[in-house]
Amino acid sequence: MKPKVYVTRQLPEEVLAIIHQSCDARAWEDIDLPVPRDVLEREITDVEGLYCLLTDQVDKALLERAPRLKVISNMAVGYNNIDVEEATRRGIMVTNTPGVLTETTADLTFALLMATARRLPEASEYLRKGSWQTWSPMLLTGQDVYGATLGIIGMGRIGEALVKRAHGFNMNLLYYNRTRKPEVEEAYDIRYTDMDELLSVSDFVCVLIPYSTETRDLIGAKELRQMKPTAVLINTARGGIVNEEALYEALRVGTIWAAGLDVFDREPVAPDHPLLTLPNLVSLPHIGSASVATRMKMSRLAADQLIDAIYGRRPANLVNPSTWGG
Repeated sequence: MKPKVYVTRQLPEEVLAIIHQSCDARAWEDIDLPVPRDVLEREITDVEGLYCLLTDQVDKALLERAPRLKVISNMAVGYNNIDVEEATRRGIMVTNTPGVLTETTADLTFALLMATARRLPEASEYLRKGSWQTWSPMLLTGQDVYGATLGIIGMGRIGEALVKRAHGFNMNLLYYNRTRKPEVEEAYDIRYTDMDELLSVSDFVCVLIPYSTETRDLIGAKELRQMKPTAVLINTARGGIVNEEALYEALRVGTIWAAGLDVFDREPVAPDHPLLTLPNLVSLPHIGSASVATRMKMSRLAADQLIDAIYGRRPANLVNPSTWGG
């Protein structure tokens, strides 16, 4: 008898076929909307594997309903949607999908930086509304990227990939990370510094640090006041790292010049969110890894890890290695 698994969203047919070949799989039928909580609570009671997305909250209450669960395969790099501590206590493996989305997310991060600096969404809307009457010397002027100073908060895979892109624009590079990385400094001519200096001298600040209780509200009113009035803040990590109330006020009064966000504290963000009323905010619906090729790689990797864990093989990316008894 094949082990039972539950998949919380419709996946590409070829990925679902891989799971069905090895497992007795049930899947939520919607491709766009998350599985309702009551359905997930019902479906998880007899499964050995759970294939989930970052939109699915796998908390203690849910895990208490899953006595047979062996693995939670999360189709994301971040896993703050999962109570990893509780899963570990119960001996449940948790996996994620780093690596395969590095370059695509770095592309999006630099694209968001460029779009925010040069006011591209605002300019496009200006044109579409018929507001463009003539060439004007200061019409929709933005900030230069070439030769500017870029401060990166969090120097993991995506941070390193972003550095490579910034080199093409001859940017001066600073970074802050929990652990200093001399090998990165030597390889990419980037300088390590503390948060205070990074915030005060950078023309662009990119947040790429993982979300945790320690990094929640890492960028708040105090930190925003340390930034230049011409500075741009970019966040493609997780929404809770930047305090949204403080960011709204900083953008409204001109404490900083603009911000670009691919992530919000509560997703999906409500259309009446105060930040969305500001012309100096460029906002995206969490599409950092959204290329066809990358999402296929992510979904396939999550499927492979689900199957490996269920059949007694160590998954490639095990978040809680103490659960591995092989």
